[in-house]
Amino acid sequence: MKTYAAAALAALALFSGCRREDIREMTVSMPDLAEKDKAVVVAALAKYEGVKKDSYVWDMSAKTLTLKYDSMKIAQANVRYAIDEKGVKVDFPAKTDGRAGH
Repeated sequence: MKTYAAAALAALALFSGCRREDIREMTVSMPDLAEKDKAVVVAALAKYEGVKKDSYVWDMSAKTLTLKYDSMKIAQANVRYAIDEKGVKVDFPAKTDGRAGH
């Protein structure tokens, strides 16, 4: 009987815990991106724990950076603002007022 109770408690603990991570991927478009800007962008994002620094994929011809981030720690908008505030122009998504969920 104790074995069943222990198993039930373990299952309850496993399935009732909060999410600790939600890893997502995003692409940041920077219309004026130059090779010299890479270091600026990396430095701008270095202080954010939720940005997965080992996930950076640069596409210099498309002028984009694709990266992974933990949405439980940082939002896409914060990633874009962090880069933009350091002087590398970022394209922000169009305003989404009037859409479901916004």
